Amino acid sequence: MGWQWFHRLGSPRWFYEKTNAWIPWLAVISISLLVTGAVWGLAFAPEDFKQGNSYRIIYIHVPSAFLALAGYYTMAISGAIGLIWKMKLADMVMKSAAPIGAVLTFVALVTGAVWGKPTWGTWWVWDARITSMLVLFFLYLGVIALQEAYQHQDTANKASAILALVGTVNIPIIYKSVDWWYTLHQPATIKFTSESTIDPSMLYPLLMMVTGFYVFYALVLLMSTRSEILVREKKTRWVKDLATQ
Repeated sequence: MGWQWFHRLGSPRWFYEKTNAWIPWLAVISISLLVTGAVWGLAFAPEDFKQGNSYRIIYIHVPSAFLALAGYYTMAISGAIGLIWKMKLADMVMKSAAPIGAVLTFVALVTGAVWGKPTWGTWWVWDARITSMLVLFFLYLGVIALQEAYQHQDTANKASAILALVGTVNIPIIYKSVDWWYTLHQPATIKFTSESTIDPSMLYPLLMMVTGFYVFYALVLLMSTRSEILVREKKTRWVKDLATQ
């Protein structure tokens, strides 16, 4: 079979047809996880002994921050595949991932500011973590701008992919900023190589929200990519046949 599966995955038509059945399942799973996690975290998780109820914003802030970073890797990897293997679908995924990632980064920044006000006494500081997240937001906006700046789609794809790949340097900086520099931002509370510093009664609903956000991200990315496929492939016979059904 060799690399046949890889080239098939790069087919917009194959992708569109196969993912049609995934969307209802992803929608049900994401809604179930998000509703359960939100109710659990906001209504039943205990109050923090230092921050009171203000800490509950982590159930939105932390998942959106996680997905902002993971989504950037998705965008950059798609851009690299488009550059190397000239796969049209990869370019579509890259373009679709940019606005989703920008929204998630904006949500992370805003919720972080709301959390910071009662915790630090200020809405904003030029903290290493916060500043690098702001750079991430501008990188997303840069990819979106490059997609709109060129009339020729191939040129837009190449320019966007290059910027996305260069911007990956910022991701490790975001991850390690609280360890490399003095920062007001607290260190990571969810750890995979050592014991987490958050109580299980608060951790479990947070993990459920993170999982729900990942599934929801997959759902939105699939739907956005499918829409992009229809736009770019509108002159092909299979899309025309789809429109007449």
